[in-house]
Order: sequence, then C-alpha cells, then structure tokens
Amino acid sequence: MSTGTKKTAKSRARQADVVREGSGNVFEDLRVPDSGEALAKAELAIQIASAITDRRLTQVRAAELFGVNQADVSDLVRGKLTGFSTGRLLRFLNALGRDIEIVVYARGRTGRLGRLRVLEAAQGAPAGGGTRRK
Repeated sequence: MSTGTKKTAKSRARQADVVREGSGNVFEDLRVPDSGEALAKAELAIQIASAITDRRLTQVRAAELFGVNQADVSDLVRGKLTGFSTGRLLRFLNALGRDIEIVVYARGRTGRLGRLRVLEAAQGAPAGGGTRRK
C-alpha cells in the first residue's frame, strides 16, 4: 500500500467520525420518501405491539381480531410495514380497544410542509384532552 493511499484512508476515517445531530425522524435523516408517514407508521406499529402485549394476546388471536393472518401480525410487530397503510394500522388499534384522535393544527405561513406525528396519551387521560361531562 502506498503512502498516498494510507493518507486517503486516514482522511476518510476522520470524515466518518463526524457526528451530526438528527432531525428526530430517522426516516427523514435517511432521506426516505414520505418520511413523516414512515415515522407515523412505525410509531403506530409500536403502539399496536404494546397493546398486543398488554392484552396478552398471541399473534394468532391478534390476527383474528384484525382479520389478517398470523404472518401479517408477525411482520407488523417486527417493523416490516410494507403493505400496511396508516388507515389500516389505525383500524388495528381500534380493534385492540384503543381510542384514536386526529388533531389538525393551523400553522402560520412558514413555507414548510406540515408534519405528521403520533403521540401516546397519558394512561387514564380522557379522550379529547378536555374535561369529562357529568
């Protein structure tokens, strides 16, 4: 190996050590198309897997609830989300007894696209985040 090649390899190694702060969305950082939706789907899948565990369901029983086969549930809980639309994941959460709220906020004229986020409500919090009627 020549000296010039060693310097190039060392230079590349130093460049690889550069650390950049992420955006908070790994899919955006990796330049995945529709990164907001990809992150939302991943977060919904986490919620589904958590609900399956909380209810102590087998994958077979969860599949029966969802109207899919066990292999689909296996893919879902392992993060293989190809073939699962956001709407379908929301239906699975409803089938697991989870309430879902979709809130749309108006933003000022920022010139940026809006974003999509999935947030988990505090356990026991009333739907709507407001007060309960008596």
